[in-house]
Amino acid sequence: MDQGIGSGRWAVIPRVLCFLFCGDEVLLIRRAPNRQVFPNRYNGVGGHVEPGEDLRQAAHREIAEETGISIETLRLAGLVLIDTHTSPGVLLAVFTGEVPERLPVSASSEGTLEWVPVERVLELPVVEDFPALWPRVLRFRETGELFFMSYPRDL
Repeated sequence: MDQGIGSGRWAVIPRVLCFLFCGDEVLLIRRAPNRQVFPNRYNGVGGHVEPGEDLRQAAHREIAEETGISIETLRLAGLVLIDTHTSPGVLLAVFTGEVPERLPVSASSEGTLEWVPVERVLELPVVEDFPALWPRVLRFRETGELFFMSYPRDL
């Protein structure tokens, strides 16, 4: 039985997006200029969920791979369904974590990591959905209330 776009049901690729905070700063990655999607744009760290992983395991792995940071506690902040106008879409699990000290970071093939003051984040060239997502991440950090969103990729 086909459960793709023709049946009116969602088919999605699971992904994770993580925001690590240290006091009033957040760790962001400025994607490398040669990246096909969002070159030179800022975002949290993250990526695809590998076979056999749950969402939290994928978040821990992506953080370790992209930042070298091993974080003990991650909290699921929200879920986002992204309609890419084709099948499959994307199910984005957004996580937050707190680190006790501003750990040193470096560049990788993914991009350059930077600790950014929370109040300056939206002054940066961020990925297209970031302005809609960021206030919800900050509200979760304050209240612990999960958020849920759905939007088209061309937001």
